[in-house]
Amino acid sequence: MKTDLAAVDVAIVAVYILGTTFIGAWFTGRQKNLRTYFVSDRNVSWWLVLISIVATETSTVTFLSVPGLAYNPGDETNPGGNLTFLQLAFGYIIGRMLIAWFLLPQYLRGELFSAYQLLRERFNPAVQRAASGIFLLTRAIADGLRLYLASLLLQQFTGWDSRVSLLVIGIATMIYTYLGGIQAVIWTDLIQFTIYIVGATVAAACILRFLPGGVSDFLQSAKESQKLVVINPSASWHLPYTLWAGLIGGTFFTMASHGADQMMVQRYLSSRSLNQARAALILSGVVVMLQFLLFLLIGVGLFVMFDKRLLSIPRGTRNDEVFGLFIVERLPHGLVGLVIAAVLSASMATLSSSLNSSANAFVTDFYQPLRPGRQEGHYLLVSRVMTSVWGMIRIAVALGALYLNSARSVVDQVLAVAGFTTGMILGLFILGSWKRPVAAGSAFAGLVAGFLAVLSVWLPSILGRQGLAWPWYAPIGSIVTVATALAVDHLKANHGSSADRRSKPGLDKSG
Repeated sequence: MKTDLAAVDVAIVAVYILGTTFIGAWFTGRQKNLRTYFVSDRNVSWWLVLISIVATETSTVTFLSVPGLAYNPGDETNPGGNLTFLQLAFGYIIGRMLIAWFLLPQYLRGELFSAYQLLRERFNPAVQRAASGIFLLTRAIADGLRLYLASLLLQQFTGWDSRVSLLVIGIATMIYTYLGGIQAVIWTDLIQFTIYIVGATVAAACILRFLPGGVSDFLQSAKESQKLVVINPSASWHLPYTLWAGLIGGTFFTMASHGADQMMVQRYLSSRSLNQARAALILSGVVVMLQFLLFLLIGVGLFVMFDKRLLSIPRGTRNDEVFGLFIVERLPHGLVGLVIAAVLSASMATLSSSLNSSANAFVTDFYQPLRPGRQEGHYLLVSRVMTSVWGMIRIAVALGALYLNSARSVVDQVLAVAGFTTGMILGLFILGSWKRPVAAGSAFAGLVAGFLAVLSVWLPSILGRQGLAWPWYAPIGSIVTVATALAVDHLKANHGSSADRRSKPGLDKSG
């Protein structure tokens, strides 16, 4: 394995990191208030919003771990990987369409900065803070895991200690996010999207070039190894990548992750209009599906190279690490720097969005309501400080993941963490979107019930047993939250009616 880089590779990576930092500095002077820092004066074009949505959800997990899913050669106890991960994208598109027509109009009505301010209006501040707190905790864990995976690659091609890699990626991202706010995040998303798509395409082309028969060799070998299977009609609740888990679980998951998660809602709040936000959101689902297909086909290509003994994989190498190994071992100088910059782009795009949205949620949902009446400059300073604080928290989570060194696929871990909590929050938004929302106490009861329900189906996998697959976490959390809240509210209403009748003995049964 290479432990150093050629000068051209170092130059490419350095230009990328310095360039993103420069963009943050460029937008520093434009950050006058929270409206500019968090929602860019609501003046972002639909195509920029679309690219920012895609870049934000395309992290290092997508770039490295998704190819690992398709590459997975399997063994006696584990079937090999294929293209069935793509089934999730079917549900992702359906979920985006539902968000576009049922939730977006509520977000873009008024002057909201945070998705959870809507819950304050429909319920009370306690429900708002509970939902926002869950978002902050979930984001810290999931994006810390994404940062951990990015550090593995940086270690592969530089030979640096993983802890040093974490600090380089984390601090560089913190700087430009701290300086430029959401404007820097969105414009760097555009650059990062371009870099990682070009990098992935170049890597895919190189894989085909290494195969003696090119495309025909790829297709024949992949078909013989059952690597091109897309649809798995199995009804098993334990398998994460089936048609039903994709359609149902994927729909609920994306409604939660894109409809009730501040990191995505912040993009819609930056749009110029409702119609532009809708177009950006729905089209992003199509782009994400095509991205999934590209990364999965890269994984299939890596398997074909391995199967033909064109790629040597050391024993004990994680599937998540195979694409990174290919990059540093087989690509020529210059292309190594480009693809490494692409991986860093995917990582930093998600991390920067996460830092800005976490600072947004903390300031608008916690700090500003408790410290009202301060000048805009004060809130802007607190927002920047919290950007740094949340950055350090993510670095700490990534360091913890390094020490644990789980053998489980990182993409599974990240999506399981997200699915664990986002379904419950989606349930709150569904309850709040009705004409007559339930009482705040009933909503809290539903939230607790949803948490306990998901926890009960998640525990078996934590204990090393076969449990319910993670795509079902979000549907269970949402349905139990809504059903429990409605039941509690109904009981309270009936109890109140009975009490009224008991307190008025002269009232007849017809009331």
